[in-house]
Amino acid sequence: MARMETSSLTRREFLLSTAAAGSGAALAGLAPGALWGETTTPPAQLSPPWATKPMRWFQLAFVEDDPLHYSPSFWLDYFQRTHSEGVCLSGGGCVAFYPTEIPFHHRSRWLGNRDLLAEMITGCRKQNMSIIVRTDPHATWDDTKKAHPDWIAVDADGNPRPHWSMPNMWLTCAYGPYNFEFMTAVHKEIMSRYHVDGLFHNRWDGEGICYCVHCIANFRAATGLDLPRKVDAHDATYRAWMLWRQQRLMQLVDLWNTTIRAINPDSSCIPNAGGALSNIDDVELSNRVPLLAADRQGRSGLACPWFIGKTAKEYRATLGAKPAIGLFNVGIEDVHRWKDSVTSDAEIRIWVLDAIAHGMRPWCCKFSATLYDERWLKGVEELFIWTEKNRSYLIQQQPIASVALVYSQQTAWFYGGQQAHAKVEDYALGWCQALTESRIPFEMVHDHLLDAAHLQPYKTLILPNIAALSDAQCAQLRAFVANGGSLIATYETSLYDENGAQRNNFGLADLFGVDWSGKSDGPIKNSYIRLEHEALPNSPFFAGLQNAPRIINGVYRVEARPREPFAETPFTLIPSYPDLPMEEVFPRVPRTNISCLYLRRQGGRVAYFPFDVDRTFWDVLCADHLNMMRNTVQWAINEQPAVHVDGPGFLDVTAWRNPGSITVHLVNLTNPMVMKGPYRGFFPTGPQTVTLNLPEVSKARRARLLAADTIVPVERDDSAITITVPSVLDHEVVAIDI
Repeated sequence: MARMETSSLTRREFLLSTAAAGSGAALAGLAPGALWGETTTPPAQLSPPWATKPMRWFQLAFVEDDPLHYSPSFWLDYFQRTHSEGVCLSGGGCVAFYPTEIPFHHRSRWLGNRDLLAEMITGCRKQNMSIIVRTDPHATWDDTKKAHPDWIAVDADGNPRPHWSMPNMWLTCAYGPYNFEFMTAVHKEIMSRYHVDGLFHNRWDGEGICYCVHCIANFRAATGLDLPRKVDAHDATYRAWMLWRQQRLMQLVDLWNTTIRAINPDSSCIPNAGGALSNIDDVELSNRVPLLAADRQGRSGLACPWFIGKTAKEYRATLGAKPAIGLFNVGIEDVHRWKDSVTSDAEIRIWVLDAIAHGMRPWCCKFSATLYDERWLKGVEELFIWTEKNRSYLIQQQPIASVALVYSQQTAWFYGGQQAHAKVEDYALGWCQALTESRIPFEMVHDHLLDAAHLQPYKTLILPNIAALSDAQCAQLRAFVANGGSLIATYETSLYDENGAQRNNFGLADLFGVDWSGKSDGPIKNSYIRLEHEALPNSPFFAGLQNAPRIINGVYRVEARPREPFAETPFTLIPSYPDLPMEEVFPRVPRTNISCLYLRRQGGRVAYFPFDVDRTFWDVLCADHLNMMRNTVQWAINEQPAVHVDGPGFLDVTAWRNPGSITVHLVNLTNPMVMKGPYRGFFPTGPQTVTLNLPEVSKARRARLLAADTIVPVERDDSAITITVPSVLDHEVVAIDI
């Protein structure tokens, strides 16, 4: 498949060339196609019932003194009241909450003769719950370090790495015998004793480069190289280490799966990883698991509630039909780590509702089974009861979206590096904000899944500075456009290969119709974009900008040279000019013929922004950029939308085909705390008009509003139907039975 070509073979070739350049040694031990490790058990293609059945999960993350204080009966009763169908219970690793017999597996000091796992597992089984056990191998104790110093992570100066928070504890090496031998024995013991459905692994993938004796030897054997001495995405040795680390961790997952499936064939490991900025390959991980839990527990800093919806789409892009779980916490998410805190009910509610609207199944995580603050209990209970009541409408099997946003982990790793958030993620966030504000439903696509089958549902792809693309990936995008698909790209998209090496020209220059001149500019101050109203008086690109002669430019741009005349050039560059002293703030060049948006029609439609319109929009949220981006998407789509929602307010809109129904979710983000929580409450919107252009709803007579718990009439106009929603407080679901 094309994905194997771009994710395994070219990366192996890269490692071979790296080894040759670095030491002349062969890349020992890596057979062709084995970069990510030989899979010792078949990848989990279909999820077993224990993974697909639960719509609601609950996690009790035990702390060491919980045996003294917690009440099993309270939690079992709460699970029953909330209709929780899956449970995750802390079991072992740093601390064992059962009477382990494995040396150096630290039992809770307060455990005594009790077995917390057995107590809870017995009660949960009586409620027919799916059960997984959490392990955390990232740290161990002084006695373990003394007996097995080679299990401890080592820094670049050769020093064992102490835990940053907990005295008398040490960070373990994720790539050596602590995980491969000790934790494998722990997992075997847990599965043998309790025969649970799966194991959830937290902080299992290491804390960066480890310089222990095992990592030194294993990395040299695999690559012929010494471990890198710095974290630098542009350093060939560091890139080789990143790929070796991926291989090692996938081998670890395969080992753990093999071990526990020998005891319970339907069980699975569920590593805690995933998402656009994850350092674990989403595609490879998704192939090995029956579900994934997105550990994005809440908002912190400047973040919008749709962040969890974006995460849901990233997980779904590689999981497909397997369950994507939204793991949320009831506390305040902050760098100061107030793990026993409780945030507002409204904040919990908006985060969970947006996750549900985007197809996630909620998973409530409670740190410590001992309750210090009970204010969150009722709100979570109400949310879970509502999802059970409306279960048949929340299966959410197939999203209705013709637009997809591409995300690229290889761009984040090899182009963004330590600046991946600024150089990669901020571009995607700009498009997510623009699409959400424009109420355009969209999905995400992983750049290793650009084959025809994965792109079949979509008519428009957006590439937000997807800088690192292989030749094979560029060919897949050409095929998409040749078959009628439309494409929008920004800034340095395709200017680098899959390993982060800069090309002499765009890999997609033929699609864009421009060549890179070899020059780039930025950061640029006080530059503008001229709107060519005279040349294009009725251009759809000027919707919302009719009275604007010029708008602000971006901050970074590449110099592009057109290969041919362009039929329409709605936006042209006004170059930067001084911003001080004030007397000198006037344009030196008021007009150029340099385009800020290249538009072509060849099979499908192609729009290329040679500047960072998306990143700048996310930075300053200028409404002019929003209109520019929205108009470009609508030009690319070039058809009536399947779902259109009109009305006041800021809504996150998603639409789904479910068994026997069509549902449209309206999440009300209209709130003064929308960009920085927590919410204090909700502000209802005015009426919303939902229009559906879908053949399967043509005979619909009425619709249900699941939050309002009422039935509303359906109006008909030719092939479309319209439903009026009187108001949305926090979340409404328009459900149409078909």
